[in-house]
Amino acid sequence: MTSNHHVIAILGDVAEYINGRAFKPSEWGKEGLPIIRIKNLNDENSKFNYSNEVFEKRYLVKKGDLLFAWSASLGAYIWKKDEAWLNQHIFLVKPSPFIAKLYLYYFLDKITQELYSAAHGSGMVHVTKKKFEETKIGLPPLSEQRSIVSKIEQLFSELDNGIACLKKAQEQLKVYRQAVLKQAFEGELTKSWREQQANLPSAQDLLDTIKTEREQAAKNQGKKLKPVTPLAKVELDELTELPDGWCWIKLGELTIGVEYGTSTKSLEKGEVPVIRMGNIQQGRIDWNDLAFTDDKADISKYRLLKGDVLFNRTNSPELVGKAAIYNGEMPAIFAGYLIRVNQIKELLHCKYLNFFLNSHPAKVYGNSVKTDGVNQSNINGEKLKSYPLPYCSPKEQEQIVQEIEARLSVCDNMEATIRESLEKAEALRQSILKKAFEGKLLSEEELTATRNDPDWEPAEKLLERIRAEKNQSKKQALT
Repeated sequence: MTSNHHVIAILGDVAEYINGRAFKPSEWGKEGLPIIRIKNLNDENSKFNYSNEVFEKRYLVKKGDLLFAWSASLGAYIWKKDEAWLNQHIFLVKPSPFIAKLYLYYFLDKITQELYSAAHGSGMVHVTKKKFEETKIGLPPLSEQRSIVSKIEQLFSELDNGIACLKKAQEQLKVYRQAVLKQAFEGELTKSWREQQANLPSAQDLLDTIKTEREQAAKNQGKKLKPVTPLAKVELDELTELPDGWCWIKLGELTIGVEYGTSTKSLEKGEVPVIRMGNIQQGRIDWNDLAFTDDKADISKYRLLKGDVLFNRTNSPELVGKAAIYNGEMPAIFAGYLIRVNQIKELLHCKYLNFFLNSHPAKVYGNSVKTDGVNQSNINGEKLKSYPLPYCSPKEQEQIVQEIEARLSVCDNMEATIRESLEKAEALRQSILKKAFEGKLLSEEELTATRNDPDWEPAEKLLERIRAEKNQSKKQALT
């Protein structure tokens, strides 16, 4: 039901917007009150700078204050911590006593995306205070503002409960995926299949075949093999027991040498895409956000072949070690933070290898051998070749891949449905806010209840009060 009691005001009418202080690095410390920067609003885990100096009270933020980040990252926030100092590029929003703070908060939340679109600045976008204060806002009576806020929070609470359930389901799918991979590489998924096979090779047969095939592959490619030290008994004793006919083997024994990608600077446009670490996503290559090259020598040297497995050797501690298969979608080369495994395809199925490198046991091993720098970890080619891999015959590898894909395809479909539902939930959130500030969120019964409130008065009079109060504050500031 649409309310006929709204008036149009501007943000400059309904609140005062105090920009934070430009703190100098020399004023930062490890003690005192925290200094609120935009990164602290966007990330609850972001570290604060502190200051034990005393500044103007206008920059002091208290619990429950309304803030609006107007540069680089735009957004409205309710401060939920104790007292703190406010850094520049954030407004401390001081609403008029005649406007509900949360009504203004939800309005600012609603218009954030619109402000992004209209923002100034090519690198670090920002909203000018003049344009910001000229933004129009529908202003209903105060009692109606409170009812709108109550209705928004009721609907958002229901929506958040649904989103929480969807995200929990996402996490459960991740656990299920890893459970599938664990069973696969312990031989559980193909236990019945093995019982139906005759003349399966023994573990020693596999090792003999690996040695012969590796030597032949190196000879065919005119390469000299580097010796790989087999797993020692003490290492084997720490690994899980495998079925008969399986063996633990170092990944390096199944390759003719790993290969780092190009270190040449990429281009925004060019002849051939350069796959970078950001393109390695959930075991697949994401063909969005590509860089390119025109370098003929690099295109020849680093051209990917169908079935190549790429390993991310340098990334954050959480993401280092992820892998993906190149399926020949389009001609491409790979960047220096990636390693081409160069597995011997007759011995090691590319999908089997890719599933293994993205499994929990491989992640655990990677974590044990990675070297850590500032916000970055590295697993070099030698350490990659040392990965212990549960090995079975190529025929069984194919069967395992089929078993994994059959189960994970169900996960993929469920994840797609969850992502779609989450997108719809966000769209619904925006729809709720849109209706709220068009005066269409409350029913006629709810609107009638607000008009029976003792402090109800037409919005025109409310706006007059707001402007009068603002003028009075200006006069007091001058005296």
